[in-house]
Amino acid sequence: MSDDTGIAREAARQQAVVAALWQPNASAAGALEGWCRDNPVTVARGLQAYRANGAANAVRALEAAYPTVCALIGADDFQPLARALWLQRPPVHGDLAQWGESLAECLEAHPALADWPYFGDCARLDWAVHLCEHAVDVQLDATSIARLGDTDPQLLYLQLRPGLSVLTSRWPVVAIHQAHRESATPDALAAARDALQAGVAESALVCRSGWRAQVHRIDTATMKWTQRLLAGDSLAAALDAVSDASEVGPFDLAAWLTAALGAGWLKGIMVAGD
Repeated sequence: MSDDTGIAREAARQQAVVAALWQPNASAAGALEGWCRDNPVTVARGLQAYRANGAANAVRALEAAYPTVCALIGADDFQPLARALWLQRPPVHGDLAQWGESLAECLEAHPALADWPYFGDCARLDWAVHLCEHAVDVQLDATSIARLGDTDPQLLYLQLRPGLSVLTSRWPVVAIHQAHRESATPDALAAARDALQAGVAESALVCRSGWRAQVHRIDTATMKWTQRLLAGDSLAAALDAVSDASEVGPFDLAAWLTAALGAGWLKGIMVAGD
């Protein structure tokens, strides 16, 4: 057997084993006949052990990525959801930190959770925080800020920090997120409950402060502005988009810059052609 043939056969064997791991039935071991040296009983026991280990790892990964959702649902009910997602939406990367994004959709589609429609957006905010904390760390290019005073705004591009994202929701997702932090007070939980009952909608901006992600409540104008910057608009184009949007309030660029520099939202300013 040539080296290439041996490598191809081993790759096929590994693929067959991986596929069998996501078949929760007894026929999985039979499907591996001819690919494994052990007898079907031993193979079945091995698959069962791997499945149990995989499911346990899935629970731990999702509990770390979705602390708000886990607190809302409760650990006992969250664990079977995590195991179900592991089977329905298996990972496509070796790093489990990159797996689990589809939990929001699964929560919204789950019939038993229909009375809590805000769980989906709470999951999206948790996932944004999770990704933010795994983003590349960068330092502000402070010298680039001076270009605001000497360059045509059509040529300026404000670069936001890696991992920064925004989320708009018809639910008070920021209040709910804050109410389920370890340091939260009873007043925070009461405020989130009141906001839910009042039908308050909120928008969130997620960005790192040091090694931890911070969730900021933002207004509609700041949401629209940030979306345009994330889409790659120039300074002039982003300002035009905000001023042309009738549904947003007035946008104060100077106030936004002060907040962005203080909170670490900005990476720097790039000039087209440089």
